[in-house]
Amino acid sequence: MAPFALAACGSFFNSMPSAGALRSQVEDAPSDDIPAGVTVVDVNRAVTQKLVQLKKPRLFSDALAGGDPVHLTLNSGDVLEVTVWEAPPASLFGGAILDPRAGLSTSRAMSFPEQMVADDGMISVPFAGRIEAKGHTPVEVELEIAKRLKGKANQPQILVRVTHNVSSTVTVVGEVASSVRMPLTSKGERLLDAIAAAGGVRQPITKLTVQLTRGTSVHSLPLDTIIRDPQQNIPLHPGDVVTSVFQNQSFVVLGATGRNEEVAFEATGISLAQALARAGGLQDMRADAQGVFLFRFEDRSAFEARGDVATSPDGKVPVIYRANLKDPATFFFAQRFPVQHGDVLYVSNATAAEWQKFLNIVTSVIYPAVILRGLTQ
Repeated sequence: MAPFALAACGSFFNSMPSAGALRSQVEDAPSDDIPAGVTVVDVNRAVTQKLVQLKKPRLFSDALAGGDPVHLTLNSGDVLEVTVWEAPPASLFGGAILDPRAGLSTSRAMSFPEQMVADDGMISVPFAGRIEAKGHTPVEVELEIAKRLKGKANQPQILVRVTHNVSSTVTVVGEVASSVRMPLTSKGERLLDAIAAAGGVRQPITKLTVQLTRGTSVHSLPLDTIIRDPQQNIPLHPGDVVTSVFQNQSFVVLGATGRNEEVAFEATGISLAQALARAGGLQDMRADAQGVFLFRFEDRSAFEARGDVATSPDGKVPVIYRANLKDPATFFFAQRFPVQHGDVLYVSNATAAEWQKFLNIVTSVIYPAVILRGLTQ
């Protein structure tokens, strides 16, 4: 008789209203309820340290060339203006100029029409011929022109000025006021200079990530991190693409917490302790402090999977992280344990809370029957 009574109670418990599974049901769930090979991992010192290292974003100062700004050179498409001065008496580009302060002078500055650096990287200068500009700085081109004009012009002095820079530019797109192509100068513009040139960002800085594409490599870092750490405000290179990305990150909280909802968080990320606090904490009369679970599709490198594990379309595996808040040490680990976008945080009901609901149901049925019987006698 006793086994039948226990089975009936178990069946009744399963049919009672509940916010979710009990701790024992999560930990000992049959394979039909949880994908095969799912791993339940305790939140402890080793697990927290490993995840912190795996989830730690790679800094721009480490991933990309920092230090001094790049040495800008000319390239095809740049538009140049070449000006030549001759010392008096000017013999090649001379002409009588009356200067009321210096009297009659035969010196003259000759500015040639603007010209674009050709596809082959060459420009043309009268009496100097075709000059290679691609891959050289304006100063190097000036020295080459002066060398070519030596013996033809009287002590020539050359000035090469870039009037339209199209090769040494940075593209700024994304959540900025206005997408722009910002020309680079010898000053050495940096990441925040590019964002400022685009009119600033359109979203709160805590919600934005800066993605820097350089060649075939792509690196990302929260904008707030770049602002707080000057080393991450690295010099830009020609051809860089700076993208301001709005990171609408969130996790879902369910179970015996202050509220059940989707909770947004910053691009810099939050810890498990912060996530529990934003969910209103655990409900004292319902929650099982030993049954705090974080459901996540995790990279295989984060843990050792057991057996044949089901994977998501992007190759990740399901993991359940279990935090025992009855253990005071867990609060230290929870301060560093990283929460990711798409996580599901679940706090199970305590077994005593289920019994309390059972007793409430029994009392609500028996007590009116007793009162009714007393009234009819």
